[in-house]
Amino acid sequence: MNASGGGDLKVFISNRDSRCAECGEDLGHRAWITLVDQGRALCLSCADLDHLVFLPAGDTALTRRARKHSGLSAVVLKWSRARTRYERQGLLVEEGALAKAEQECTADAATREARRARAAERRAELDDAYLVRFAARVRELYPHCPRGREQQIAEHACRKYSGRVGRSAAAKALDEKAVHLAVLAHVRHTETAYDALLVRGWARDEARARVNDRVSTVLAEWSQGNPEQPAMR
Repeated sequence: MNASGGGDLKVFISNRDSRCAECGEDLGHRAWITLVDQGRALCLSCADLDHLVFLPAGDTALTRRARKHSGLSAVVLKWSRARTRYERQGLLVEEGALAKAEQECTADAATREARRARAAERRAELDDAYLVRFAARVRELYPHCPRGREQQIAEHACRKYSGRVGRSAAAKALDEKAVHLAVLAHVRHTETAYDALLVRGWARDEARARVNDRVSTVLAEWSQGNPEQPAMR
């Protein structure tokens, strides 16, 4: 796949069945993927974009402000057969950046309506019963993670659009390795300088290696009483 858009990071909504070249997960049809190394597909989890939230296109002011406040963002593109080109569907941004952008737009009645619509969409994305089970499994495996983090991890990992580790078959079975990957990604993005390194142009593997010791330390602290952690990826 090729698409214009300058130097922006790009996420594609695939128009065919896809498989992640890194983790091997069968992503199915309409998966959210990135492309690397001669067109190899990566799921959002392996591309380290799964902590971002989706802001649909349509509100120019909100999009502009969210992009400004987000250290890491990616343009979401989908192929239009009618127009034979990729069309922008929206933007993936950091959740805190989106919240700040929404606060700046609260004086606008139309934006307040968009915020309510986003909240409704978010509730629709989340399967409450599955979230409770996933969060409980995080707490079981990482009994010393800060209170409330298990819910944050579950909500990020289990959103219904394709590409997040929590939507895999293994995660739905609450497999220990799959849950570990969700926790690992959360720690990498929230407890280290990993995102800042990516923004500065570091390669993904180099940035991971740089923060690896810190990630290992945090996981060890959180998992006391559960010594058999899966290997980091």
